Amino acid sequence: MTSQPQPVAGSETLDWGVDDDRAIAYLRALAADSVQRVGNGHPGTAMSLAPVGYLLFQKLLRHDPRDPAWVGRDRFVLSGGHTSLTLYSQLFLSDYGLSMADLEAFRTSGSRTPGHPEHGHTAGVEATTGPLGQGLSMAVGMAMAARYERGLLDPDAAPGTSPFDHRVWAIAGDGDLEEGITSEASSLAGLQQLSSLCVIYDDNHISIEGDTALAFDEDVCMRYEAYGWATHRVDQRPDGSVDVPALHTALMAAEAENHRPTLIQLRTTIAWPAPKARNTAKSHGSALGEDEIRATKELLGLDPDEHFAFDPALLGRVRENLRHRVDAVRADWDASFASWRASRPEQARLLDRLQSHELPAGLDAAYPEFTPGQSIATRKASGEVINAIAAVMPEFWGGSADLAESNNTTIEGASSFLPSDSDVPGASPYGRVLHFGIREHAMGAILNGIALSGLTRPFGGTFLVFSDYMRGAVRLSALMQTAVTYVWTHDSIGLGEDGPTHQPVEHLWALRAIPGLAIVRPADANETSAAWRQILRHRTPAGIVLTRQNLPVMGTDTDIVRAGVARGAYVVADSDDPQVQLLATGSEVQLALDAAAALEAQGIGARVISMPCLEWFDAQEPAYRDSVLLPSVRARVAVEAGATLGWWRYVGDAGRVIGLDHFGASADYQVLFHEFGITTENIVTAARDSIAAASRH
Repeated sequence: MTSQPQPVAGSETLDWGVDDDRAIAYLRALAADSVQRVGNGHPGTAMSLAPVGYLLFQKLLRHDPRDPAWVGRDRFVLSGGHTSLTLYSQLFLSDYGLSMADLEAFRTSGSRTPGHPEHGHTAGVEATTGPLGQGLSMAVGMAMAARYERGLLDPDAAPGTSPFDHRVWAIAGDGDLEEGITSEASSLAGLQQLSSLCVIYDDNHISIEGDTALAFDEDVCMRYEAYGWATHRVDQRPDGSVDVPALHTALMAAEAENHRPTLIQLRTTIAWPAPKARNTAKSHGSALGEDEIRATKELLGLDPDEHFAFDPALLGRVRENLRHRVDAVRADWDASFASWRASRPEQARLLDRLQSHELPAGLDAAYPEFTPGQSIATRKASGEVINAIAAVMPEFWGGSADLAESNNTTIEGASSFLPSDSDVPGASPYGRVLHFGIREHAMGAILNGIALSGLTRPFGGTFLVFSDYMRGAVRLSALMQTAVTYVWTHDSIGLGEDGPTHQPVEHLWALRAIPGLAIVRPADANETSAAWRQILRHRTPAGIVLTRQNLPVMGTDTDIVRAGVARGAYVVADSDDPQVQLLATGSEVQLALDAAAALEAQGIGARVISMPCLEWFDAQEPAYRDSVLLPSVRARVAVEAGATLGWWRYVGDAGRVIGLDHFGASADYQVLFHEFGITTENIVTAARDSIAAASRH
């Protein structure tokens, strides 16, 4: 059901007075002063959006500055992170711990007010934003998480009556809506009927290069109507300022919306009310200059000789008014929460566990063990592990970018996460099987938003080669250290006949280059089980990289596998006197084992090291690393069916690397491995060459 966007008339119920206007005037001046002090930044949008942030934080948003992680809070996401002062000024005004000195230190080393908001660095920042489109897409994930978390904790409560009902508010700009990721995420949000989500679109007609008409002239409301969103247009006042009462009315309509997310297209004038800089591209990303700031302060009725000023009495009144509102809201919520706790002791215990980030009892025993000698693709083994985890871990949920049968990401017997009125068989608003559609980039950002919501452990799958499509979101996972697991299957030329467009070559090392991201490529089914075990023991992002083709299950003891995988690398075969060390990941570990047997038959001792996660191995103490990768044995061969560039760090100047520094081809995987030299015979030859090279030095 859709309706045409309507102009919004002013509300008669907004509590607004002289103090509110005066506070906003100071906020506009602070934005200009902060950028002028450091000499760079984005003053224009922070000036024009000051009343928007103020209206949300001071009048509408359910939040508690004394408890930024309050489970009952609304979430606010500033998608256009370049206008970070829009958020910082509200965190200062609301008393989240940011001081005037923090605003004075804007964009300087070590400050709590970096150029773009950073989650975990500044209290009150829900998400790291900056790369345009990511914030809005993470907000979609937060709204999805809100629904799923409610299903875990309070599924039967009437709408709007649960302590776990909260809203997700976001501010986005033209740049966010031009980025393709928001089209992906917004389309899915409409299908999911995420009525708790409201996006305020700052329509200021300005981008860095000039008027947005240079590249962006579509009717955004019509586009969002087509996605299934409720839409509203709020025009500016004749003087170019924000029509606050009309915006308030639109926000109230968003709160009353029960079946659709809401987009509010808000017409603004960038850098309002600066006399010369307003409505100019220069004001987007440059300091206004002292003369323009003086003129602006005069227009605002402020002392032009004061910098970083805010009337202390006014500040006290604003904070006191907010405290009264927060205390009243919090008292009602606390009573509702106490009633819920008393009536739902089992769910209360679950919430306590989720908030403490404890894994469920019985999880360790649930991980499957696979019989040595059988042959199974690691993607299939991962699917069995996912289902074993899901049986004891209700907060574990996820899906795929339309590749569930190939990625093996479906939780069997579980409902699909879809609106209550969906006609899809097996649908449930609280289902735990996510269907992202062919939207890899949005999937990554949505998973981040789900993880940032704080209570659940999401995963999402696609082919490894398509990690390129989602790299921006994956990088933010690493930057924020979100507890997201990426399931990347079809990990090499081993996928065979689909050919080079689908065969990842450079991807492993490209992903390993991202700081703070663990890339885990297990060698067999038992390493896959151990990898999932270790991933869930961390609350950090990881990508598990899995084969299409079957691999033999090695005979290594389960405890050794678990301990070895947890430390990133371990010895899977050894000799009394190793003359060469063979390093491998994934499907190539078996080739290394075969090569070691061939070398042993030639009287050459070889140690085989499985290295499923280089990041975990590198984090171990030196003594462990030296016990696995012997410093005394300089003859080394690394083998991996992908680019070779990173392996030289491990093999040294006498080492050899067998890999693939060109694209693949379309053929059976066994043919490809043979044609491209990733074979037991080549490993043996490389081992002998490395031994000879080591002896010459």
